[in-house]
Amino acid sequence: MPGPPVSYGCAVMITPGAAGPPDTGTLITIFPPFVATAGGLPLATAGSLCLMVNSITGVPYPLLIGPAASSGVTLAGRALIRAGDNIPTPPGILTVLGPPAAPWIVDQSPP
Repeated sequence: MPGPPVSYGCAVMITPGAAGPPDTGTLITIFPPFVATAGGLPLATAGSLCLMVNSITGVPYPLLIGPAASSGVTLAGRALIRAGDNIPTPPGILTVLGPPAAPWIVDQSPP
């Protein structure tokens, strides 16, 4: 889905979650190399780390995004993550909720 890129603090949701119902979380780590920034924040790419919270038990767990996202924009060989993306990420589909790091930039490439 086309949309603006995201960075640290972006809200995400995975369906189904670790125990069945959707789990929510936050993008917390973007691994180097940082190729592009927007407003001083590095842009998230496939392989970035989210901290998810199990919706039933409340236990936090790490989740790597990916392996794929934007088919048109890559940074250091990794696909760009955009607000509104639905990314196949085991154990389900990760939905990137936002907010975007740079609402003035929109990647129009399909997922």
